[in-house]
Amino acid sequence: MPEKAEVILRYGPYSAVGLAVEHRTFRLEGLQAVLAKDGHKVTLEKIEEWNVVELVVNEDVVFQCNITDLEFGGDGKLDPLCEEARKSVLNAY
Repeated sequence: MPEKAEVILRYGPYSAVGLAVEHRTFRLEGLQAVLAKDGHKVTLEKIEEWNVVELVVNEDVVFQCNITDLEFGGDGKLDPLCEEARKSVLNAY
């Protein structure tokens, strides 16, 4: 995969601390930071599936996880899911 890929970060709504189910990006900050640091262009796209995060490269889903499994805020350096996602993008065809 080229060093600077276009990555679509698709995310669904989730409930935080008993609040209404909404699309929120707080848990995506670390993932975005890790991908941006690698030089990728990240585009956010809302989807309707609850609790889902997907990374799409060249129209293929290369990574998927539950949004609530990502760490809240931060730079993503210590979040093992962010590292797994980063590797998935680097290994995409």
